[in-house]
Amino acid sequence: MLEETREAADAVTRQLSRDEAVYSALGADLRREPFGGMLTVARGSSDHAAHYMAYLAMARMGRLVTSLPMSLLTLHQSSLRCEGITSVAFSQSGQSPDLITPTAFFRAGGARTLAVVNDEASPLARAAEWVLPLHAGPERSVAATKSYIAQLVAGARLVAHWQGDETLLTALNALPTALRQAAALDWQPAVDTLVNADKLFVISRGTGLAVAMEAALKFKETCGIQAEAFSGAEVKHGPMALVGAGYPLLVFAPRGPAQEGLVALAAEMRQRGGTVLLAAPQGTPGADLPLATTEAVDLDPVAAIQSFYPMVEALARARGNNPDEPRHLSKVTRTH
Repeated sequence: MLEETREAADAVTRQLSRDEAVYSALGADLRREPFGGMLTVARGSSDHAAHYMAYLAMARMGRLVTSLPMSLLTLHQSSLRCEGITSVAFSQSGQSPDLITPTAFFRAGGARTLAVVNDEASPLARAAEWVLPLHAGPERSVAATKSYIAQLVAGARLVAHWQGDETLLTALNALPTALRQAAALDWQPAVDTLVNADKLFVISRGTGLAVAMEAALKFKETCGIQAEAFSGAEVKHGPMALVGAGYPLLVFAPRGPAQEGLVALAAEMRQRGGTVLLAAPQGTPGADLPLATTEAVDLDPVAAIQSFYPMVEALARARGNNPDEPRHLSKVTRTH
């Protein structure tokens, strides 16, 4: 896991050097054709990457994007209308039937179908009209790291080409440098604080929520910590009643319109007695963990998860777990 985490910047460099014609043609196609809505199709870490892409598309372009409950098709055989729909499936292996079935259904119904996938020869890639390869290389660890980061980049790259935003594309090309800087940041205080934790809130908002969701999953699968991810707004609608003396919280507060509220929330949770780890750029009041910045605010969450991964790998080992072989899990998950 640690080796693959450190390979993320190279994987992103590789992805950004390829398939430019595909992204450009897809962006033009999305702008040209009538837009009837976009659906994301994904599970696990891939669903968190899909959430990030969806937020970017909605925030930057005003296009509604929703996550498809795959059981509508795999269990209920619902007759969903496909006219004008764009379906975007995110996967590392491209093997799960509950991603393949909806993609094949939408394509047969005339929808535009995309597969953001690491295995270009997978059944999911064959089912889709457009394939956006991750080029992350083989990933042996059960816990996805470099492939997740590659998915975040592919989602941002898709939105940038759809929007025709050269500024975001330029920032993407500079991202590998920021990722290398992010991977070298010292998050040891988080290991020291969480080594004996059995529960945890992971909080962010906006584009940062996707990495909070991913971090919570990694705490569960590699460390055995019952971690829950919440929006900084949603946590006040009930969950914060659990926060008392010593309750641990990790708050991701990258740059952007959500940062001020997240920093204020971290201070409030400290007043309630919570043990707060605030991850924020240098100079942010109350920050405990450093975050690297990128050339575009919307890309800062990608650098944030790059800093998180080495920490959670070290935390798993400090707790006596093997992060490369989580209990009950396998690299390829086939659900229906």
